[in-house]
Amino acid sequence: MQTTARRDIAVPGPTGLDGFSPRPRPTIRNVAERAGVSKSLVSLVLRGSPHVSEHRREAVLQAARELGYRPNAVARSLVEGRTHLVGALVADLHNPFYAEFLDGLQESLHGEGLRLLIGSGRWDPAFEDEAVEAFLELRVDGLVLLGVAPSSDTLAEAAAYTPTVVVGERDVDLESVDIVVDDDQLGARLAVDHLVELGHRRIAHIEGTPSSAARCRCEGYLVAMRRHALAPYIMVEHGDFTEEGGRRAAMALLERDPRPTAIFAANDVVALGVLTAASELGLRVPEDLSVVGYDNTHLAAVHHISLTSVDQPRRAMGRSAAALLSDRISEPGKNSRLRQVTPQLITRRSTGPAPTDSQS
Repeated sequence: MQTTARRDIAVPGPTGLDGFSPRPRPTIRNVAERAGVSKSLVSLVLRGSPHVSEHRREAVLQAARELGYRPNAVARSLVEGRTHLVGALVADLHNPFYAEFLDGLQESLHGEGLRLLIGSGRWDPAFEDEAVEAFLELRVDGLVLLGVAPSSDTLAEAAAYTPTVVVGERDVDLESVDIVVDDDQLGARLAVDHLVELGHRRIAHIEGTPSSAARCRCEGYLVAMRRHALAPYIMVEHGDFTEEGGRRAAMALLERDPRPTAIFAANDVVALGVLTAASELGLRVPEDLSVVGYDNTHLAAVHHISLTSVDQPRRAMGRSAAALLSDRISEPGKNSRLRQVTPQLITRRSTGPAPTDSQS
């Protein structure tokens, strides 16, 4: 008698794309059974409670690892009344200063048991509002606004009801919002003083995107130029905080007669645009043109760029912002606090003595 081999035919499951339903996720009950303890003890271990013996803690953690268990963050947040999430709204993710600041922020938040979510505002109020609304929908415990002032109704309302730290912006008229800033005026004065010591008089400044940081750096430039009796040589060209904006502004400055012998840029990214413009015009740096940036990002230290730049201690600023935010999450009613860091000038090969024919 001929027999026919039996074949099992897979029946598509409701969610599996390959015809099979996915394996159910392990639950806290599964972990408790594997470890031989109660569900409440598993919950205590996962919340980091100190009231559990080391032997039982290790048994629970081992069971969780073996099962591939991941705590249900939504359920935990409902029980605890918080999510342990922090939303960071960044003005421009293309600026390395912000990335380096976020490193310091994340390291410190991690030590406080907080996780970081990042959104980009792209210098656009609509994107800023959208990102903050997404953070609020996720019920973040706190907000960090990096290079963004809470000027829109959405941001102002979010900052009023959510523990918030603003970094790099002084124009904040909200109670219970903490601020971390650099002394931008001092930084600008350091840049101008350095160029004056090198013999420069025709020192120009490229202003950044409208913000309190850009305004303070421009004010610092103006104060320093007047203090050195160089008011007749003041040249300010409006730009933004982008490389292309720096290139366009530098082109406009370098087409003047007489042209500047030095340019102080609003940040390192703008300074890169200045270097590009100088190259396109056949000018040597620093023999024909000295260039100073701001932020002292990793780009400034790249060997073939070697940009003199004003250093903001960005990792320290990140740690300070994390400490302020963690403290405010614990005590939301505190008065507003301001933390100001002190910049310093880092000299490299992009600055040198003024050309000998530039003294007229």
